[in-house]
Amino acid sequence: MYERLKANLNRHIKLDDEAFDLLRKNLVAKTYKKDSHLIQSGHICKYTYFVHKGLLRLYDINEKGLEKNTLFAIEEWWVSDLYSFHSQKPGNYFLQALEDTEVLQLSKHAMENLLLQIPKLERFFRILHINAFIAQQERVMFMISKTAEERYRDFIQKYPDAEQRIPQKQIASYLGITPEFLSRMKANLRDAPR
Repeated sequence: MYERLKANLNRHIKLDDEAFDLLRKNLVAKTYKKDSHLIQSGHICKYTYFVHKGLLRLYDINEKGLEKNTLFAIEEWWVSDLYSFHSQKPGNYFLQALEDTEVLQLSKHAMENLLLQIPKLERFFRILHINAFIAQQERVMFMISKTAEERYRDFIQKYPDAEQRIPQKQIASYLGITPEFLSRMKANLRDAPR
């Protein structure tokens, strides 16, 4: 489990064995069954999660009661309601397991202590959170400026095995279309000459 975490960290920083052991001691391994929630809207997000195995979705529910998927977190992704986690105020997001999922969770308190003890981790989480901000900005532009077909193609590129792992209604929610429209669009793409 920790080798995958080490590989994730090594993309941005190199921790010596002592620092990595300290980080590891502050992480809690948890398993969540399919459909269970790690985060609930209206509650304070207490953890950030590293996905070791499985699949999570981050979503909110709009004023009409419709679920809107914001992202899917696959293996080696970090995920949280960043607003709630950092502000320690109630958040608007739900985080749900779409498969049985194993995570390493890090509490806000543990993170703050680790950032003081291991300065390289501050750089790691800064990069991670800047990338999350950029991804959020790109998502806004993605929804505003691209056609449904372009959004679908981008989605498949970002999540290559999505169609095998993510239910069609969840993909449609992420793309901002109905499941029926997604089915028709996929059929048209399959039937289109290449």
